[in-house]
Amino acid sequence: MKKIIALTILSLTFLLACQMKYQSFFPGQVWLDDQNTHINAHGGGFLIHNDNYYWFGEHKIAGEEGNKAQVGVGVYSSKDLYNWKNEGIALEVHDDPNSLLVKGCIIERPKVIYNEKTKKFVMWFHHELKDRGYEAAMTGLAISDNITGPYTYIKSFNPHAGIWPTNYPDSLKSLSADVDSYVRPSPEWKDAVRLGLYLRRDFEKGQMARDMTLFVDDDGKAYHVHSSENNQTLHVAELTDDYMDFSGNYTRVLHGEQNEAPAIFKKDGKYYMFSSGLTGWKPNPGKSAVADHPMGPWTALGNMCIGTEDEMKTTFWSQSTAVIPVIGKKDAFIFVGDRWTPDNPIDGSYIFLPVEFEEQKPVLRWRDNWDLTFFEKN
Repeated sequence: MKKIIALTILSLTFLLACQMKYQSFFPGQVWLDDQNTHINAHGGGFLIHNDNYYWFGEHKIAGEEGNKAQVGVGVYSSKDLYNWKNEGIALEVHDDPNSLLVKGCIIERPKVIYNEKTKKFVMWFHHELKDRGYEAAMTGLAISDNITGPYTYIKSFNPHAGIWPTNYPDSLKSLSADVDSYVRPSPEWKDAVRLGLYLRRDFEKGQMARDMTLFVDDDGKAYHVHSSENNQTLHVAELTDDYMDFSGNYTRVLHGEQNEAPAIFKKDGKYYMFSSGLTGWKPNPGKSAVADHPMGPWTALGNMCIGTEDEMKTTFWSQSTAVIPVIGKKDAFIFVGDRWTPDNPIDGSYIFLPVEFEEQKPVLRWRDNWDLTFFEKN
């Protein structure tokens, strides 16, 4: 009997432990979902719908092959931002070798927005084709009637073929597009890049679209922001009213400043952007910028991180992916970053930190443990 009682107590203790809920954030630590498994949604995008949060991200597997899409895009839901329910795979990759979305391709930074007019959930993502590395630099589209999916893959392409940015001067359009005539990274090459060398090279076939985010403004207008021109310049592109295509209206912003991993939010009529530099999987100093309109012009504000030298050099050992507005709290925003582990990508962890403002600039400070009451005290 004593053994039975002891086993019962142990079982209850285990069940209680399994059912324990998070009441705060522990940035960078293992974060368990409702199935007691580390959340698997890397390069994430977040959507608030019907007072719930939804987290879409790259579903990784163990080993270096996990850097490629072997499963697809996962989705989680939460009511409080601390505790997340695994809702399964929102977008699956295919076994069909004739599909661009075949297993082994690369899907990065999936973002989902909701179209009030069509009642469709629209997913865009950075898409690289199987066995072609990062050569394709395409953006992919999928849609669903349900927020958690399944999403139907529509297409992937290089946007704006034969279309110039609205802020690109006529005087530059006839300049050479011969990339091979420049020594990289010489001052001459940098000047040529800033003036649109890669833009002109890709004019006919369509522009590169790698690291990306989506932003829906208060008027319902949606924007696709992506690293283009060989990752040297960001493009901000207006989407069509149904969010399923590019309208053809786009701008070049932060010319030649090498921004990846854009994340945008709006406060007091101003638009703010977090991004990173170009160091592959290795973390680098974060960047921030501000604008009066999503399409710019954008003004660089510098590194948003405040901390030790190492923290500032590495964005707390992470790379930006999203900014989440907090439901029911005015001017409350959470920075989300990924800690990449390319040798075993499934182990990658996440950084959630509160966004603070000092002298009208967004800043981040490291916190080992914090909760949403932070926004009530500040």
